[in-house]
Amino acid sequence: MNTRSPARPPSAQVPAVLVGLLVGGAAGFLLTETVGAFSAFVLGRALDVAGTGGVLLAVFVAVPLICAGLGAVIAVRRAGQNRRSHHRGR
Repeated sequence: MNTRSPARPPSAQVPAVLVGLLVGGAAGFLLTETVGAFSAFVLGRALDVAGTGGVLLAVFVAVPLICAGLGAVIAVRRAGQNRRSHHRGR
């Protein structure tokens, strides 16, 4: 007896992936902006993106991208868990 739910078609996962990408990217953007604001207002020192040889710029680009990817993975997993929990009640 197979207790696993059938695999979801890829087209059913597209909305979860898009929402995860948007929410994760927004969270990453807010994270980088928070670090920049903290540095400017609390520490009194603005971040010099051009003066770091591109390292800081790469970090400020990579963080939202990584958060967007993580958001997509988390959204797809949560969507799969929610679907499985609905099938257990039958």
